[in-house]
Amino acid sequence: MTDSFTGPVAQEITQRLAKALEPSHLIVRNDSEKHRGHAGYDGSGESHFSVEIVSSHFEGKSRVERQRAVNAALGDLMKERIHALAIKARAPGE
Repeated sequence: MTDSFTGPVAQEITQRLAKALEPSHLIVRNDSEKHRGHAGYDGSGESHFSVEIVSSHFEGKSRVERQRAVNAALGDLMKERIHALAIKARAPGE
């Protein structure tokens, strides 16, 4: 598992997803600078993220169910610290 940005929010995203979904592959990217001047950019440098995650927890689940599982694992971060999150969630072998 790797994360390409290690600010406190990115680290928390990584920790929560690792604990809840036990991924075999996890990349957390901070896309915040791409959104400078846009709605939701809060100046903290950690408001917009993308996640690539592969987990056996996603086997047999729809795209929506996978996204809900990621959102549930992140809990209050989605309401308080993350303005936007792009999710690529796959089961092993996909």
